[in-house]
Amino acid sequence: MTTDGLGTAAPVGGGALLVVGDVITDVVARHRGPLAAGTDTAAAIRTVPGGAGANVACWAAARGGGAEVRLLGRVGADAAAWHERELAACGVRPRLVVDPEVPTGTVICLVDAGEAAERTFLTDSGASLRLGPDDWSDALLDGVARLHLSGYLLFSEPSRALVAVALESARARGVRVSLDPASAGFLREVGPDRFLSLIEGVDVLLPSRDEACLLTGLPDVADAAAKLSRHVPLVVAKQGAEGALIARSGTVYAHVPAVAATPRDTTGAGDAFTGAFLAALLAGAAPEDAAAEGCRAGALAVERVGGRPPGPE
Repeated sequence: MTTDGLGTAAPVGGGALLVVGDVITDVVARHRGPLAAGTDTAAAIRTVPGGAGANVACWAAARGGGAEVRLLGRVGADAAAWHERELAACGVRPRLVVDPEVPTGTVICLVDAGEAAERTFLTDSGASLRLGPDDWSDALLDGVARLHLSGYLLFSEPSRALVAVALESARARGVRVSLDPASAGFLREVGPDRFLSLIEGVDVLLPSRDEACLLTGLPDVADAAAKLSRHVPLVVAKQGAEGALIARSGTVYAHVPAVAATPRDTTGAGDAFTGAFLAALLAGAAPEDAAAEGCRAGALAVERVGGRPPGPE
């Protein structure tokens, strides 16, 4: 037995990880320098599987350790078979609800191929945000030790209702719940107070620096993480090249350094961190050690195009 950072004992290697979230088709366009308005900008363009929820599940499965990783998501009939194959190839057990009316969500990722490889997203969430309570079953938690919810679920009415049902079911079974806020832009639309009320009962929150500061109104990420840890028992604030901060009970108690990397595409780096972090927690690691695993995965992610881990050799 080890502690899980929440003041209780956690079983080593106990049960599966269920991720509930978005499954998206990413169109990644890597360009160098500013976009040329009104004319052409040369770019290298690839279509790859993505979605924050799906990426987290894939990185969790890639870490290994033998734990089963499951994913609940909603896609359109246009790309359902492709996404199911890609998820299975990463070692994830997918349960994809096929929407009869709306196509799979699509994100256009504009990646500046300069030194920072920063990206801008154009998002059509499509079927992913139509995941609702009717797609949930308490049986999904059979054999599950941890439930992870993509923050994108809080940005539409049907999936907000699903989050409430899933949280209630998890609490009834004693299943730990984590959540990644997912998008500072969408988070701003929902509003910090409403967001925090919607995630009541979550055990682990994994915001980015911008998301943590937005949720608290504080300019310093350490102060923001500390404040959030008065609402959520364990807060892990992801800082990209500056590593991660871990806070609980109103105090930041650990800083985990980043792993050096040469970025090509930062898409999915936060998802990589989250997936590896959760897989390590599931295997019995302390939060600090799990965050170190997350930093290693994030470094690997930024050196690749797209948000998924490398496939098996």
